[in-house]
Amino acid sequence: MVARVKYLIKTYLWTVVVFIMAKVAFMIINGGEHPFALTDIVEVIGHGLSLDLSTALYIIAISFLCMAVSIWYPQERLFRRILRLYSLVISIAFALAFVADTSLYGFWGFKLDASCLQYLETPTEAMASVSTGYILLRLLAIILLAALFTKGYWQIPLRLPAVRRRIVSTMVCLLTIPLIIIGIRGGLGESTTNIGQVYYSQNQFLNHSAVNPVFSFLASLEKTANDVPDYTFMEESERARLMKDLYFTDSTEPDTLLKTQRPNIIVILLESCGGIFTEDIGGRSDIMPHFNQLTKEGIYFAKFFANSYRTDRGTLCTWSGYPSFPRSSVMKIPEKSRLLPSIAQSLRQEGYQTTYLYGGDINFTNMRSYLIATGFEQLHWMKDYSREEQNTSEWGVRDDITFATLSDMTRQQQKPFLIGYSTLSSHEPWDVPTHRLDDNVLNAFNYLDECIGTFINNIKQTPQWDDLLIILLPDHGFSYLGVGEEHEQHDHVPMLWLGGAIKSPRRIEQICNQTDLPATLLGQLGMTHDEFRFSRDIMSKTYQYPFAIHTYNNGITMKDSTGFAVFDLNANRIIVNKSSNSELLIRKGKAILQTAAIDLKHLGTE
Repeated sequence: MVARVKYLIKTYLWTVVVFIMAKVAFMIINGGEHPFALTDIVEVIGHGLSLDLSTALYIIAISFLCMAVSIWYPQERLFRRILRLYSLVISIAFALAFVADTSLYGFWGFKLDASCLQYLETPTEAMASVSTGYILLRLLAIILLAALFTKGYWQIPLRLPAVRRRIVSTMVCLLTIPLIIIGIRGGLGESTTNIGQVYYSQNQFLNHSAVNPVFSFLASLEKTANDVPDYTFMEESERARLMKDLYFTDSTEPDTLLKTQRPNIIVILLESCGGIFTEDIGGRSDIMPHFNQLTKEGIYFAKFFANSYRTDRGTLCTWSGYPSFPRSSVMKIPEKSRLLPSIAQSLRQEGYQTTYLYGGDINFTNMRSYLIATGFEQLHWMKDYSREEQNTSEWGVRDDITFATLSDMTRQQQKPFLIGYSTLSSHEPWDVPTHRLDDNVLNAFNYLDECIGTFINNIKQTPQWDDLLIILLPDHGFSYLGVGEEHEQHDHVPMLWLGGAIKSPRRIEQICNQTDLPATLLGQLGMTHDEFRFSRDIMSKTYQYPFAIHTYNNGITMKDSTGFAVFDLNANRIIVNKSSNSELLIRKGKAILQTAAIDLKHLGTE
């Protein structure tokens, strides 16, 4: 058994070494247009190692299976042939991946993924971009690398002596399987192994260098096939006609809400904080009393609707003003999400310092890669806290601790600054330190409200309050006591602007969406926002058709002055008809979804 274990360990280590060599080669070859320091190589290797280790476990799965079977069937000659053939195949695959990744990066500017397969349908057009010498040189590189990798695998000694204690050895193998699965998964945390976990720098070349191209390619296969479905509800002419007057990307004489066009800004995404927990929308004065009072002190958007039903989707809708999809998360497709506009990116161009705060695992759903790629310079998350603080809730650092961090950041940041912050405690399993209400769900939102009240009261006492704009809004709504996705109140969520930077308290009655925040905020700052193609400045004179769209698991909800309607994509019919013209309302929703899918597919291909 010892000989088998040694073979697996050496095979695993050689695979990891191959991945590391590929990273160094990638950096050196592409370093002409992307200068880097020697220390950057070390950092890239270090940050990318977790992804390399997980990917290597995938690769040795066949070797592990052969070793397990050989316990009962120790035919050394047979298994040597099988493993040599397998190592030859993966060596060729590695060589292809590394050469393609290194070569295509200069053209694409992003890591190897399954999108390269589409070019195999038109090889002539693909070859037209490069010379014959270019192709021959890379073919030679593939052959040499495949030979080098294969030699490394074949030189690992393989001995399969008879095993005396077969049952015990088999049990050891069975007990090892969960460990391998955990390693492939990337641990026992909420987030699984993903590309975003290796992102660490504002220099995207360094982030891309840290990404394992084999993992990037394999992870994108399913996404390419399924994550962006073709929504073809109507002919192109009708889609264009319906979309004509839905989105305007300019601000025309916007109603001014702020005293200054360059306030310091904090955007707080309140986990799952549906309007049903507030007095104005849900009729409950006891759950969030501090928030209810603050709506009278700030600019309260009374008819604000969430675009989606998950944090990763709602976060992207908020910062990038980009639509959500029923079963697709754009944040989980880094080759697309990194190309989106963002409030952070726009403000960085105006000299703002940008920071994001989150008490949980910022690698979850590729959140790290999205935030870094779209303009956040500094990330402060769970690992920046003590081990004791990290364990204060199931999801990470509880909200009162991170709100205290936010308070400190507000006092310490250099002007001008933007801070993004996502809360997390108002989420299952509702493990909060206070117990004011008997219902665990309501009690969690009451705790969130207490955190909000304490933070606002503290900041009011500081000089920073005078030119501060604080925007509070949920990442999505919440299903509770019969208020599900088909209920109009489900996605009716509160948005509130506070701080010394606002002119005076107001109540905004325009129907609007989460995706409208970028255009509305930038419009108030006197900044253009044409790149936010699905975001509207609701304070602009061009905002003539107030409506809100929401997508969930496999449905669309629409709200406008005619009422509310829900369309189920599985049933292919309207399931809630509370509009005077539900057919037209849903038709517009379908046109938006079809347009968004087309836009996402074309993103990065121009």
